Amino acid sequence: MVAARIHATAVIDAAAQIDSSVEVGPYAVIGPHVSIGAGSTVGAHCVIEGRTTIGADNRIFQFASLGAVPQDKKYAGEPTELVIGDRNVIREFCTFNIGVPGAGGITRVGSDNWIMAYTHIAHDCRVDNHTTLANNTTLAGHVHLADWVTIGGLTGIHQFVSIGAHAMVGFASAVSQDVPPFMLVDGNPLAVRGLNIVGLRRRGFSTARVRVIKQMHRLLYRQGLTLAAARAAIAELPAEDAQQDVAMMLDLLDASSRGIVR
Repeated sequence: MVAARIHATAVIDAAAQIDSSVEVGPYAVIGPHVSIGAGSTVGAHCVIEGRTTIGADNRIFQFASLGAVPQDKKYAGEPTELVIGDRNVIREFCTFNIGVPGAGGITRVGSDNWIMAYTHIAHDCRVDNHTTLANNTTLAGHVHLADWVTIGGLTGIHQFVSIGAHAMVGFASAVSQDVPPFMLVDGNPLAVRGLNIVGLRRRGFSTARVRVIKQMHRLLYRQGLTLAAARAAIAELPAEDAQQDVAMMLDLLDASSRGIVR
């Protein structure tokens, strides 16, 4: 570690693996089983503990708590983990917990995520890449957010819920069922309002791909079909350039353990 990058008041265990380019602010506390990659910054008063691995070029703002034990009464001190990728922005007062045994024992946050203040990511969650989580987003245990998901502020997500890629959840929503990819949902009770068409266009989806995604939306939500019938019809769509989009939809429908919002 380079002394000039570590504030004199920071408390860093000698066993921690901190790249020499990492900056650590005043009064931060970093435990012995922590690893932080090149170019990352840790703000004032952060606490990073547990078996926590943080990649390169992350910006962790002041007062964040990463790697604390899970808020699960079954946890009994087992050596579980928190793994964070690269280039994430983690704002003030965020809390990410390590996992619990029996479910993989790892909480994972991918890369290029924009995670705003007071967000909570509970044990064994998986947040993939390029997500945006607005202020006070709360993820219960075992939640999965796929790539490019956007969550509005003050939203709570029930344990074991999956939210598919490119979906958007509106402000102050209560998410207790799985959300298929590409959908725009909000409310309490949660309802599908349409497609996240603005997000798809911003990410360069072709007209052909958007056409197929619109067809999947109609089959699921506009034609009065049973879920089984809608799933069968989606599987028969002439996907053209949207084969991966159809496959992603079918994967979520088939894997859903809580049922999808309908």
